[in-house]
Amino acid sequence: MTSSLTTSTDQDDPIVDVAATCWFLVGSTASGKTEVSLSLAEKIGAEIISLDSMAIYRGLDIGTAKPSRQDQQRIPHHLIDLIDPTVEFNVTEYVKLAHEKVGEIRSRGREVLFTGGTPLYLKSLLRGLLSGPPADWEFRNQIEQELQHVGLDALHARLHQIDPLTATKLHRHDKRRIIRALEYYKITGQPISHHQTQFEEGMSAEQCRVFVLAWPRAHLHERINSRVERMFADGLVSETRELLARHGSLSRTAMQAVGYREVIEHLNSAYDLRQAIETCKARTRQFARRQETWFRSLSECRWINQQAGETPPQIAERVCAAVSANQPE
Repeated sequence: MTSSLTTSTDQDDPIVDVAATCWFLVGSTASGKTEVSLSLAEKIGAEIISLDSMAIYRGLDIGTAKPSRQDQQRIPHHLIDLIDPTVEFNVTEYVKLAHEKVGEIRSRGREVLFTGGTPLYLKSLLRGLLSGPPADWEFRNQIEQELQHVGLDALHARLHQIDPLTATKLHRHDKRRIIRALEYYKITGQPISHHQTQFEEGMSAEQCRVFVLAWPRAHLHERINSRVERMFADGLVSETRELLARHGSLSRTAMQAVGYREVIEHLNSAYDLRQAIETCKARTRQFARRQETWFRSLSECRWINQQAGETPPQIAERVCAAVSANQPE
């Protein structure tokens, strides 16, 4: 099986075009992407395309920290509020829509700035889309049930038997990717590593404009904890309750959004509100670590280490200076 989109050195290739000519401002949850992206977009004359797998859902507002109406009036935003949270959505659909938006924005003579924190979306835009069989939810549910008895280490060991290359690359606690690799083998009879070579080869950072906003770990955790407290204070429980009243349930992909899952567990009496808040903080910190691990694996990324007291315009200026430093005289 080959990628449905491929990376090449052809200058007319859409993947190379996006990777080499679009701007990307990414980072983990609570890294401050929204504020900096607005300043950067104003500075470079860009419109923003969301790089957030949960912002595409209508009604998931507080938990996804969507840009406000004022922010969207200040800078046009795209790929936000596309579908109801009962609908399944995947990276293939996202990449198709993103390329369409890139063309539309450029037809207006504007730059394109992707902003968000979904690493798989970023990797697929930069390197092309690794196509594969659709999810086998019966298999995934079976694995989830099995995990309650054997644990992730046993699952990782099983993957090592059938695909040692992928198992070596994946952290033994990377449940989602381990399950996908096992699922791929079950459906195709081939290790997923046999089909990922091209997807793993990226351009150099100097060839791209991909910037990751970063904070020292302790400071990022403080920002995450504050953000979670603010989300609950702003009405996350009420928002989730209204979503369930309107739709009955959320899709599997929408349920991956940290925050909503914890509130639903709370509403189902799994634990009290304070426990829900603390669980959400812990899971968000874990999610942020996984995001950073993904970003560090991409050769295209350059890191912008933020400092206390720096303003969004100052950080945007640093991003632009880094790009200018790579341009030939």
